[in-house]
Amino acid sequence: SSLDWQSFLKANNLISSMSRRGNCHDNAVAESFFQLLKRERIRRKTYGTREEARADVFDYIEMFYNPKRRHSSAMQLSPVDFEKRYFQSLESV
Repeated sequence: SSLDWQSFLKANNLISSMSRRGNCHDNAVAESFFQLLKRERIRRKTYGTREEARADVFDYIEMFYNPKRRHSSAMQLSPVDFEKRYFQSLESV
């Protein structure tokens, strides 16, 4: 329940991220990422342990999503390549 979730957050010194009322775009980037993570990796697997799940999510992010997955909003570059190009452009200024 939401009360259990709020208790968990408080017990772990975490702050809940909430959208402003009536604004569906506040967490759009995060929502998009988690939708991809679920569709491309998690829904296909059954994990034996929490550690196994953690390692698989880490692998998805660090070995596929950041270095290889192309994004239409980033000129069809991966996040790593987009960031490299951005910092190279700063050096040439």
